[in-house]
Amino acid sequence: MLDPYRAHWARAPFIIVLAISLVILFTPASGVPTAPPGTDKVVHLLLFALLAVTGGVGRLPLGGLSVGLLCYAATSEALQAILPLNRSGDVLDATVDALGAAAGLLVVFLLPSRRRIRR
Repeated sequence: MLDPYRAHWARAPFIIVLAISLVILFTPASGVPTAPPGTDKVVHLLLFALLAVTGGVGRLPLGGLSVGLLCYAATSEALQAILPLNRSGDVLDATVDALGAAAGLLVVFLLPSRRRIRR
């Protein structure tokens, strides 16, 4: 078990990625760079995979992390649709977010250090 000081720093990467995700997901449409079609789906996939990996490595409980990421995916898309950002919520984006989170959680589950802790 990590002492509280080390546990705090182990979660720092998750907090940083979460802050980056807020910028990416809630930047108004005028600030979003143009990109080839499908690029946004790749960004969503990688962003949520990175959230899952950094959360898992930061020793967040995997059940809570899973539920939290799914709620974040759905809520962020709903907020994009209703906030005055000139962005639209997209069910496919939320689905890709969930797939990214699942992929990241699978990586965390397979990490040797995580398996040792569960035993």
